[in-house]
Amino acid sequence: MGEFAALIHNENIKIYSRVRTWIMLFILALMSALFPALVYYTSRGDSSGTGLWDNFQMAVTIAFFLNTIFTVVVASDAVAGEFSWGTIKLLLIRPWSRSKILLSKYISMVLFSLLSTAVLIVFAYGSSLIFSSSEGGGVTNQMSWSPAEYSFLDVFCGYIELFLTAALAFMVSSVFRASGLAIGLSLFIMFTKNIFVSIFNPERFEWAKYLIFTHMDLRGYLLTDNGPGGVTLGFSIAVLAVYYLLFLGVSWWVFSKRDVAA
Repeated sequence: MGEFAALIHNENIKIYSRVRTWIMLFILALMSALFPALVYYTSRGDSSGTGLWDNFQMAVTIAFFLNTIFTVVVASDAVAGEFSWGTIKLLLIRPWSRSKILLSKYISMVLFSLLSTAVLIVFAYGSSLIFSSSEGGGVTNQMSWSPAEYSFLDVFCGYIELFLTAALAFMVSSVFRASGLAIGLSLFIMFTKNIFVSIFNPERFEWAKYLIFTHMDLRGYLLTDNGPGGVTLGFSIAVLAVYYLLFLGVSWWVFSKRDVAA
């Protein structure tokens, strides 16, 4: 267990020794703190003001796009970067199995996503606390969530979407050894998933209920018990779990079988 922890530590050093990682975290913190301030100074003439949780949700929603992009960059470079820099042979000759090496890379990527999400939450909440006109505010809905509950559940749903997008990027990185392809494909899916849902509407096509695009955004379940096509939250989670296991399974199988002697 100690050796595996050292392996994870080594992968974390690779991530955080790069200047780009700290630049990404700085940009994420800056953007998370900036939007509540902008809303405050542009609406100072409005007597109603903006509530704490309205500001927080707006900042998180916008910043989460950056958070997903930055996490995808780290996930895409996890395996493909080793092949690009020619360090994969040096890594594989060490006394660790390929499964442990791949798992350590994946865990390090997940830890980065958790750190970046924590940075986003802290700076968005801190800025909203400073620049809000009132403590109240927030989305009202028929599920009777409080503004704080709804806001943090919204963050959790956003992280699930990020988690799956990063898993896809990690798989593409492992299979094709191309970080650019992994980044491009992941971002393409992130920005076009709603278009796919509109074209392949589960209410018109029964088989569309099994597409990952239909279930990536779980925020709808915060307002209603049923999703697109009348599916339930449990069904959506089951579909996402199957795709997630498929992504990791393909990553492990290809990485374990790949010949890197050439």
